[in-house]
Amino acid sequence: MGTVTEYLENVSEANRSILERIVGIARELAPDAEEGTSYGMPALLVDGKGFVSVLETRKHLALYPFSGQILPEMSEELGGYSWSPGTLRFSADNPVPDSMVRRILETRLAAIRK
Repeated sequence: MGTVTEYLENVSEANRSILERIVGIARELAPDAEEGTSYGMPALLVDGKGFVSVLETRKHLALYPFSGQILPEMSEELGGYSWSPGTLRFSADNPVPDSMVRRILETRLAAIRK
């Protein structure tokens, strides 16, 4: 799949800006993040650990925070989205608000840097 940058170049135009916005927030929070792979997905890594990945699938867009604890802790706020402990699914019609993305990523970053 290559790097995050290469992956995003191949995402459909309708979804690319949404995924790029999430990656942009991640880079803002962790300017030292490096591109790599985690669990076979193009990802941003912090201290060698998976920080975030965003993917386009046939049915939805997805954010992977590489933690099974963050999304369950936010379950009340995730009411409008399909999610499992390690995946937040959304669409171009119902994107994740920046404030929620920021909270998910800040929580993940804190866990990595503990």
